[in-house]
Amino acid sequence: MNFTRWSARLPGTQRRAAARPEHPVTTTDRRSEGSVPAARAERLTDEPPPVPAVDELPVREVLDRVPALVALVHGPDHRLAYVNDAYTAAFGARPCGEPAADALPELRDLGLLPLLDQALRSGKPRTLKSRKAPDGRHYTFTCTPAAEDNGKGAVLIFATDVTDHAEAAERLRTSERRQRETAVTLQRSLLPQELEEPDDLRIAATYQPGGTEAAVGGDWYDVITLGGGRTALVIGDVMGRGVRAAAVMGQLRTAVRAYARLDLPPHEVLQLLDGLAMEIDANQIATCVYAIHDPNEGRLVYASAGHLPILVRDDNGTVLRADEPTGPPLGTGGWMHASGSIPLGPGSTAVLYTDGLVERRNEDLDEGIAALERALAGATGTPQVVCDRLVRSAGVTADHDDDVAVLVLQHPARTGPDGDLFRNAALELLGGVEAAPRARAFASGVLTSWRFPADLHDLGVLATSELVANSLQHGVPPMRLRLRRTDRRLIIEVTDGDDHLPRRRRAEPGDESGRGIAIVATIASNWGSRRTPGGGKAVWCEFVLPKKTD
Repeated sequence: MNFTRWSARLPGTQRRAAARPEHPVTTTDRRSEGSVPAARAERLTDEPPPVPAVDELPVREVLDRVPALVALVHGPDHRLAYVNDAYTAAFGARPCGEPAADALPELRDLGLLPLLDQALRSGKPRTLKSRKAPDGRHYTFTCTPAAEDNGKGAVLIFATDVTDHAEAAERLRTSERRQRETAVTLQRSLLPQELEEPDDLRIAATYQPGGTEAAVGGDWYDVITLGGGRTALVIGDVMGRGVRAAAVMGQLRTAVRAYARLDLPPHEVLQLLDGLAMEIDANQIATCVYAIHDPNEGRLVYASAGHLPILVRDDNGTVLRADEPTGPPLGTGGWMHASGSIPLGPGSTAVLYTDGLVERRNEDLDEGIAALERALAGATGTPQVVCDRLVRSAGVTADHDDDVAVLVLQHPARTGPDGDLFRNAALELLGGVEAAPRARAFASGVLTSWRFPADLHDLGVLATSELVANSLQHGVPPMRLRLRRTDRRLIIEVTDGDDHLPRRRRAEPGDESGRGIAIVATIASNWGSRRTPGGGKAVWCEFVLPKKTD
């Protein structure tokens, strides 16, 4: 076997061979010029003796000294011809002349034998990167075809120790995995652990973090009962990944709940969130949809900050898309958001979602939304069933490349005995002070027909009297009284044309007014007020109905 013939195939020898000149450099004999003899010159300059070229060295000696693992096999059954000292130190002595499957079991276990066949057939090197060998070290194996003197094929196996790189990569993967686990834990802890359950809506939600190769984003959702039978629904997506995005999401979600308690219109809530997002991080933006459902209106009033449109399927199966109005994302500033509305009557289902559900690589976003519309048109059942079907239809799996948040709400169409538990009654308050006794009589008749217990009947009439009296004294027409019952509570609401919101205060003994709201707040389970679209206000209170006992 002529080792010199294939020694140039070893990594690095090609460059050194190319650097050597084709013709030897001639030197001039300076002894005739009276110069210092060569031996004397070497002593004066202290230059090291010339190093022989690689081709001039015994190749076996070179291979025995290199730190890489080297083995040579020949023939179709890859019989072992040579292993260097490094290979022997790593795996022990190996019998020459035996097939590689028997002589080199470590290579067989690593699946390297097929690469020997490929290298021999193709005449091209084959590489197997970073494999853990039985000695606990990681190696990258390169199988290079070589030619023997007898013309038979041979393969040179060259293994480089990459343990340090492999361990560093594993430490990096472990660190990234821990960071992702931390972000997922933070994300889930900041999302609502249990959704609030409004009287008039049935709601379900799901959150699916991205796969292990994707950093966790800032998707969030929430359901907030506002009182008076109204419900706020919100979904958003903080741009970016990791713990930072999850932390910003948590701050925005907390702020949304605080602003929702002010019972502001959706566009005003987004206006406040926009300013807050800029204060949190001027370089961090987020999309968001904030919507309010009022069962008396049969509509979903919403405002969008760069978020995807709400989809609503009505009781006939037709899917509507709430496209406008849509403003820029939160954190951009300088934009006046506006509110829009979309019908959400009995029997309707609405879906709020983040872009991970519909956005795909090499596919237009509108195509993803259209596919979701088709899936929603055929999705029936409870909100949780609809939610799961939409996620499956979008092809979201555990290794999905983006976070997904979906919020599904249904406004059930109640009939029969269930419908008797949801009633409405309204009275226009016309005239002057005589409207108060008419309101009391109306409330008494309605509560009697709804078969409320005597104590709840009396409390309802008293609350109606105080709210109407307060509106007659401080409000302006038009005025209206509305009574509503659900399966859980009685709601009394009075609206008028004045936008000054009442507040609870302590009346002095000599004051002739100021006790109405205090009385309502004392006897009711909850009370509140809000401004209405187009001007005016609504003041409401509610009483929790006693639970039926078997």
